[in-house]
Amino acid sequence: MIEKQLRCQREQRTTAEHDQILFETETKQIISQGRVSFTDVESRCYENSTAADVVFFVMSAEPQSFKYDCECGLFEEHATLIKTVGIPYLVVLINKMDDPTVNWNQTIYEDIKDKVSSVFKNCGFKPGEDTVFIPCSGMSGAFIKEHPEEQLVPWYKGPTFIEYLDSLPSFNRISIDGPLRIPIVNCYKEIRVIDTGVVVVVTNVFVMGKIESGCCRVGDKCIIMPNRTQVEITNIYYKGIEKDSCVCGENVRLKLKNVEEEEISPGFMICDVEQEPCSVGRVFDAQIMLNNYYSIICSGFCALIYINGAIFDVQLKKLILIRDQYTNKIIQERPRFIKQGQVAIARFELTQSDQTICMEPFKRFPQLAHFMLRDCGRVVVFGKVLKIIE
Repeated sequence: MIEKQLRCQREQRTTAEHDQILFETETKQIISQGRVSFTDVESRCYENSTAADVVFFVMSAEPQSFKYDCECGLFEEHATLIKTVGIPYLVVLINKMDDPTVNWNQTIYEDIKDKVSSVFKNCGFKPGEDTVFIPCSGMSGAFIKEHPEEQLVPWYKGPTFIEYLDSLPSFNRISIDGPLRIPIVNCYKEIRVIDTGVVVVVTNVFVMGKIESGCCRVGDKCIIMPNRTQVEITNIYYKGIEKDSCVCGENVRLKLKNVEEEEISPGFMICDVEQEPCSVGRVFDAQIMLNNYYSIICSGFCALIYINGAIFDVQLKKLILIRDQYTNKIIQERPRFIKQGQVAIARFELTQSDQTICMEPFKRFPQLAHFMLRDCGRVVVFGKVLKIIE
């Protein structure tokens, strides 16, 4: 059945959508957050990336397909987004190497690797260190879990996809004993009607997100920032299984009490009521890099900010300085504008006075400080929060 579905997808040149897929290797439990296509980068790609530790690109080795993918121009935008949210590892699966037009040709593999590496370097990745390229065949499974016969691909001596995942270090970046931080990426309401002679309507509110720090248990009292709504965790679900507790690094679904769905939005943060809550603000200083933009930007520039699952309108209030991205040496203070490829320190403010963002300074919680700005339908700035002003 699976092989028939794969053949159908290959003939129709499509890839089936899926939600979470769970599987285990010898040393790790893996949750695939789902396929993100080039057409929905603004919605699902950012939402999924904020909960990810590793991202893998699957690109076709067929010459015509690869040429089309390059012409779309979104390789760079995806890579920029991945770097923005702080994901440390990038895997490129060069698929369909068994296609008759490719036939495991090393020259085609190296050509794709060189072209894609050039794009990723511009986004801050270092191919060979944090980026790996693996030739594979989704149809036959070659280099996904096991190596094929050596005479088929004698030129590739690297790991399979699963072997590479097994070789990665632990992704728990913050101690379990740290303050609880769960950025909410989704919220929904479940309505149940119980008829026991008297009809009773029960409403349950669920939230989903990745635990970036700390741990929580059933019965814990928590606070949802920035509106400071106090809630209680009544149920915890991890990988579809109900649990009594969960720890940092896990993507969980929580059932909450004492809150309505309308009181929660993506980007809100769950914190422990007995610990210091996360920082919130509407004016902040950040280090930014202008990327893939047709013009300069200066004070007054407006865009959409994407941070921790939240999306707001933001305005650049002032440019503080420009620095060298490699040496951090100050090049110019109080510049009038910045242009493509320059790194600057700038001050931003949300355009609506009644809004605040849950965020943390980079030195304290790096994974909660990354953001990106979109304008004209694409990513134009990526950066990290350095200081919250108000």
